[in-house]
Amino acid sequence: MTLSCGRDVLAIPGPTTLPDEVLNASHRQPVDLYDGPLLQVTDSCLDDLRKVFRTAGRTYIYAANGHGAWEAAVTNVLSRGDKVLVLESGRFALGWGEMARMLGVDLEVLPGDWRRAVSPAALEARLRANDAGAIKAVLVVQVDTASGVVNDIPALRQAMDAAGHGALLMVDTIASLATMPFEMDAWGVDVAVSGSQKGLMTPPGLGFVAAGDKAVAVHQGANLRSSYWDWTGREGDEHYQKYCGTPPEQLLFALRKALDLLLAEGLEAVFERHRLLAGAVKRAVEVWAQGGALEMNILDPRERSDSVTTIRLAADYDPAALRAYCYDKCDVVLGSAIGALSGKGFRIAHMGHVGAPAVLATLGSVEIALQALKIPHGRGGLQSAIDWLAEQVPA
Repeated sequence: MTLSCGRDVLAIPGPTTLPDEVLNASHRQPVDLYDGPLLQVTDSCLDDLRKVFRTAGRTYIYAANGHGAWEAAVTNVLSRGDKVLVLESGRFALGWGEMARMLGVDLEVLPGDWRRAVSPAALEARLRANDAGAIKAVLVVQVDTASGVVNDIPALRQAMDAAGHGALLMVDTIASLATMPFEMDAWGVDVAVSGSQKGLMTPPGLGFVAAGDKAVAVHQGANLRSSYWDWTGREGDEHYQKYCGTPPEQLLFALRKALDLLLAEGLEAVFERHRLLAGAVKRAVEVWAQGGALEMNILDPRERSDSVTTIRLAADYDPAALRAYCYDKCDVVLGSAIGALSGKGFRIAHMGHVGAPAVLATLGSVEIALQALKIPHGRGGLQSAIDWLAEQVPA
């Protein structure tokens, strides 16, 4: 017997569900890449990305995923032999650093805990010990989708300033942009990267980089620059130069519509929607955890992200069976745990084009699965989520 019928509910941390308007916007024939409406689409997308990153700096669009945006950022501001300090809080800052090392950069990791955010005090202490100024950049994620943590970017910037250190602050916002506040200029971020397939509600395939004045100045002397990623080349007069060749037209049409939807809703309203939905998930998990078989991965509630929640399952129980039940019986697709948490839990994403119906359907399906698979859990997790939303969104 299955309860499956209708559309799947996609609760993975990217790619996320797309608005129909975004899908429809991409369903059109190509246009001239040298003249006409595509030029306006590019200019308006670059301008509106500045609004989303909250920067007066430069923005760049790449036909690439988030890993491509990582490489674009690294190659435009670093040289062979430069040292970067990677702040560990999960899988993805480490992945960014590993990419930099393959390009010829010297990598140092500030060890972290997959259950906690990066410690600003630990960062300050490490930078104070860097007397020769060898560290040229600090790499960190705002949200790590493996651990579910959110890092305090302003506090990390303050730690760098307190240490009197001149390294670039480079932030991965792939799992956070357009889901929670990010203030590139106000927080002193020099380079930010993101991707299209999460909070920006656009199909996978576009990577974004935003660069502040300090990063642009450093760029002039970087010797890792390459033709495809190069910012200088993308500042050329011809439209095709902004993409180092043929633009990803259909993805740009989709991005344009997604930005329209986000800005029409209002970024503050978007952030509040994500906060409320994340709160519903967290309350459900806290109730389930009372049974002793599952728990939140991130220990401090203040360090749990508003875009994805990572849940640990006791060793006696199989997260793959739980995920399979939710999909086979309820058409709900949960995220698998990855990296150091692989096989140890599951993830519930609540980012992008998502509202209460999808989140409550996900929580209800998990609760059915917990009961059907006889996994000990506190009863009433779904009701706790409903109570939270009703409280926060009164009539």
